[in-house]
Amino acid sequence: MDRSEGGLLVVRLSGLWKIGKELPASDEVRNEIDKNASVSAIAFEAQGLAAWDSGLLTFLAAVIGFAAEKKIDVRQDGLPDGVQRLLRLAFAVPEHKSAAKTSGDFFLAKIGGAAVDYAKAVTNTVSFIGEIALGFLKIFTGSAKLRWADLFLTIQECGPQALPIVSLISILVGLILAFVGSIQLRLFGAQIYIADLVGIAMVRAMGAIMAGIIMAGRTGASYAARIGTMQVNEEIDALRTAGIPPVEFLVLPKIIALALMMPLLTLYADIMGILGGLFVGVFGFDMGIREYLHETTTAVTLTNVWIGVFSGFVYGIIIAVAGCLRGMQCGRSASAVGDATTSAVVTSIVCIIIATAIITVLCNVLGI
Repeated sequence: MDRSEGGLLVVRLSGLWKIGKELPASDEVRNEIDKNASVSAIAFEAQGLAAWDSGLLTFLAAVIGFAAEKKIDVRQDGLPDGVQRLLRLAFAVPEHKSAAKTSGDFFLAKIGGAAVDYAKAVTNTVSFIGEIALGFLKIFTGSAKLRWADLFLTIQECGPQALPIVSLISILVGLILAFVGSIQLRLFGAQIYIADLVGIAMVRAMGAIMAGIIMAGRTGASYAARIGTMQVNEEIDALRTAGIPPVEFLVLPKIIALALMMPLLTLYADIMGILGGLFVGVFGFDMGIREYLHETTTAVTLTNVWIGVFSGFVYGIIIAVAGCLRGMQCGRSASAVGDATTSAVVTSIVCIIIATAIITVLCNVLGI
């Protein structure tokens, strides 16, 4: 190292700079700078450099790093061209801000950042829903890039293949409703009304809600994971490059399939829940099967059935849109796929509960 006029420190590199050799430490340059406060720039001379690998790059990166801290100019024109290109590549990637958020940010700044992020999320959601609406308009005009084979495959995945888990959960929910209701009804000797309780609860609300929650964890998460993985692998970008709108090609079949299957799954869940209550009434309270079924058909009206079916239809759209939205918003890493999947399930369940409250209030206002 030589100091020249004008505060220039010249670092001469020679010999073999390879891993496994005894290489100089970057601290020697740091100490030289600390001893001489007049150093304003660093230059390199590498005429005597015989061979190099990442050992030289590590040394240079450390020198450039603490030179930047002290605001000292680093001149790389004396280094080999390959070293300069690798250094430019190494320092071209910016720091990932979201991974290293400082805890010393001002409180109001955090609130403002959260508000900006929320506004962006709302804007992206509205834009995504608009693209879906335009996609459905193209379906009616016959210009949508939609493969019907994908639609039928998606219907099979979110319909018949979901029957086992829907059957299990719905039967258990019917059993639980019957047991909880029987504790109070038994005090008045009105066990026959277990059929009314289970039938109305399952058909009007619980069947659709439980089917929706099951499909949110099963199918909504699958949508988010699949589209998110395609986002990581840059397959979404490839579709756009090929002139294929991702919303029409990937999202519309999933929304149509789940919107068609959820009402049917809701009816199936209603039947399984009633069978669960039937099991409790027959084997727990010595009720006859015909007696239980007659009481159920008397209590459950067609209006209740249509409310449950409509709720299932709404839940299906919510689950599909939430899963596809989180998948399209996924980042470019494996952890981002997991975050998108988790967010899709949480968003779906929260929206299902909100939709249930809205539908309940509307039914109360309309008197049905």
